[in-house]
Amino acid sequence: MAPPKILFCGDVFGRLNQLFKRVSSVNKSAGPFDALLCVGQFFPDAPDKIEEFNEYIEGRSKIPIPTYFIGDYGVGAPKILSGAAKDPMNQGFKLDGLKVCQNLYWLRGSGKFTLHGLSVVYLSGRRSASAQQFGTYSQDDVDSLRALAEEPGLVDIFLTYPCYIRIIRMNLSPPASQPPIISSIRISDLSGGDSTVSELVAEIKPRYHVAGTMAVFYAREPYINTDAVHVTRFFGLAPVGNKDKQKFMHAISPMPASMMSTSELCTKPQNATLSPYTVVDKASPTNGATKRPDDSDSQYWRYDVSRKRQKHGDSDGDKLCFKYVSSGSCPRGEKCHFRHDTDAREQSLRGVCFDFLNKGQCERGPDCNFKHSLQEDGEGFPSGRSGSRTGGSNRSKECWFCLSSTSVESHLITTIGEHYYCALAKGPLVQDHILIIPVEHSPNTLSLPSECEEELSRYQSSLKAYFKNQGKEVVFFEWVSKKATHANLQAVPIPSSRASSAEDIFNLAAKKMGFKFSTIKNSEGRKMLRLHFDRNFSLFYVEVPGGTILSHAVEENENFPAQFGREVMAGLLNKILRVDLRSMTQIVDFYNRRIRIIIILEAGSCVPTNAESHHP
Repeated sequence: MAPPKILFCGDVFGRLNQLFKRVSSVNKSAGPFDALLCVGQFFPDAPDKIEEFNEYIEGRSKIPIPTYFIGDYGVGAPKILSGAAKDPMNQGFKLDGLKVCQNLYWLRGSGKFTLHGLSVVYLSGRRSASAQQFGTYSQDDVDSLRALAEEPGLVDIFLTYPCYIRIIRMNLSPPASQPPIISSIRISDLSGGDSTVSELVAEIKPRYHVAGTMAVFYAREPYINTDAVHVTRFFGLAPVGNKDKQKFMHAISPMPASMMSTSELCTKPQNATLSPYTVVDKASPTNGATKRPDDSDSQYWRYDVSRKRQKHGDSDGDKLCFKYVSSGSCPRGEKCHFRHDTDAREQSLRGVCFDFLNKGQCERGPDCNFKHSLQEDGEGFPSGRSGSRTGGSNRSKECWFCLSSTSVESHLITTIGEHYYCALAKGPLVQDHILIIPVEHSPNTLSLPSECEEELSRYQSSLKAYFKNQGKEVVFFEWVSKKATHANLQAVPIPSSRASSAEDIFNLAAKKMGFKFSTIKNSEGRKMLRLHFDRNFSLFYVEVPGGTILSHAVEENENFPAQFGREVMAGLLNKILRVDLRSMTQIVDFYNRRIRIIIILEAGSCVPTNAESHHP
């Protein structure tokens, strides 16, 4: 795979004719480029430019390549962006941009999305306590990025505006034929003011940080991040059409971090410097610097009890954990002072506003782009209100897989661990078709904490040993849908004689469906899958005998069958009639047969036994 080609530009100020003329020229000589990312003010700074701007918005002039912008303020911004925000196609979580017109996408507030394999994070606009709809970012936007800083995986690109830099020395009186020369810039906030961007960059540690600056172009030497193996490169871009002829467009072609080896990421150029964001931290109090709070605590200030709140006696025990709701896990676990509510996370994944879930109301009202009502899940069951204490219990009574549910088929359960339990499949492809199911009401197995992953690994190892004693291998697969409610990892045994064909058959099925699997062929496969898992996409993955993992991230409009894994396995096992549970004419009554599989984790093996003598 060739690395994507990305263009960046600074403040546009509505000069779209000049911008896209330059883009077309560069695209013809050095392209094709995959996307253009704009930082700084995108809309006009004067009314006389709005007509030119509207030529593109209304489709009379064409935008040559997909263009994404932050800096959502200026002349015409409220009217144009209000229309985009109300478009039904732009409702819910649209972290990859709200479509304004053909090839133009508005990156609103803050977020993270994948662009041609690159992980892109952004903070749009300027800080404002009032959280206005356009041109500013709110505290919630900042909080979301602080939570992202704790997520696994590297961020390739971070877009911000403005960049809070301090120009140490600049020659503002050069010869007439030369632009101003920057002799030294420190990307830091030593002179006071809002340090939000500086703090976020230090926490997120992107490979590239691109920002609008003080009407100049500046490419800083790569700097070494604290507690990270990779370096960060900073580019500050000048406005489009600036009089000083400062560079307003820059191109890069980086390989996504997810496709790079550890040795490639660790490579440090000879001109690499120390991180500029550690200057304040290392300054001694005698020099007048104020020591920052401990990083391990400061990164949790949004969703944990801070010293300030404790001092004022505020109690947050009944509030939702922002970290858990946004990512599905919280590193502080039981030590977290906020509630880890699975119903709230499900509602959040369906586009419900966090403030509405947490407080019962949202101060932004109609200006908020998220939903202010509880949404039904994919099975048609209304979820309980996350803000209430009864919501979780109501939902668990409806779910087939929650152990507290009256609908759970307890006679199929074979064993219960601390984080997972195993059960025979209700509509099995073969007799020993097993489901490994989280005890917690979680939509997938990939976003659960590491201690859960350790137990899952023991279950998988035990099943492999059990089936190996029968002359069989086992295939594990999971369909991770954005609409899923309770995850289940399916384990299907196959004859050892067919084990070598499993990978080829899945690849052949993918080819017929019009996509190609991503392949991970090492012992760390599931770890890598968890590292790069993006909850904004549905995902199918399968682990075939030998440990190879095949995965496919499903695009939003892609027609991907939920029963894909069963269909392929049925073909492999010649069990075509058992693909669709609804068309099966015979369902084996496991309860009457009273056959169970008891998994003995301590021994690392499995033995079948009669259900009457063993109880989970």
